[in-house]
Amino acid sequence: MKDFVLIGAAGFIAPRHLKAIKDTGNRLVAALDKFDSVGIMDSYFPEASFFTEFERFDRHIEKLRRNGRQSDCLSICSPNYLHDSHIRFGLRNGMDVICEKPLVLNPWNVETLEELQKETGRNVYNILQLRLHPDIIALREKVRKADPKEVFDIDLSYITSRGNWYYTSWKGDISKSGGIATNIGIHFFDMLLWVFGPVKQNIVHLHNHDRAAGFLELDKARVRWFLSINENTLPDHIREKEQRTYRSLAMKGKEIEFSDGFKDLHTVSYQAILAGKGFALREAFPSIELVHDIRTRQPIGLKGDYHPLAALPAGPHPFSI
Repeated sequence: MKDFVLIGAAGFIAPRHLKAIKDTGNRLVAALDKFDSVGIMDSYFPEASFFTEFERFDRHIEKLRRNGRQSDCLSICSPNYLHDSHIRFGLRNGMDVICEKPLVLNPWNVETLEELQKETGRNVYNILQLRLHPDIIALREKVRKADPKEVFDIDLSYITSRGNWYYTSWKGDISKSGGIATNIGIHFFDMLLWVFGPVKQNIVHLHNHDRAAGFLELDKARVRWFLSINENTLPDHIREKEQRTYRSLAMKGKEIEFSDGFKDLHTVSYQAILAGKGFALREAFPSIELVHDIRTRQPIGLKGDYHPLAALPAGPHPFSI
């Protein structure tokens, strides 16, 4: 049994990490979040110490270590822009680190963390659960067995409707979240690179507060992609069902279904990490490099081979109304 600590206990994704820690037979000894709405901990680790101030959390972790209770692993579910700092905290305190997406916002952060790994002798792992999805694994095998000269035509669409609160939170600040392509797209971009190979060309058609779209030429695919948090971009048949999320991956016009099977992928991720088979820093680098390029690249507008949903009119920024 390993001792875990967790940063970001009040976050949306934290319950999946709490469940994964418990399901793998380990225990949570301490957690941190500036918000104290963490009743979910009662369902998993009611005995864990909880802090709303980093300084007291830091002191507690050191106290445990000095009393012979060195924590083994740090799980990070904090806002994107804090991941780099919190990973460093974990490494300096002698813990292996399991971090949510995106691992960091900038490619050069990965290189620095690799140096810190060597100095501390500890490891950093990224949650890249789509690589563990059975349907995505099957797709990768299909691509690998195809004619080496074949290049697949792919349309990726992901719409997850968000309200006005999004723009007031850290997620609406591109310097903190990395913007739409980073915040909601990083797992999909990692999946595309893992299945179809490295980037040959990256074109961004649009990238604003509520959507992003572009074209990727990969080693084995031509990808038109569209990401959005605006419910007005949902296809009619999804709205008719009163659904607020739409996920589609089509290859040669045929839908690849992978909507199911997400429930326990964090637990599967933890099992792999604890068995020494997790996705390390260098595994996360290509997708981080790609979303950084998307974020900093000047959009060209609706020219060339763009995703059909990119032509929908943009919604006004809530703060401009």
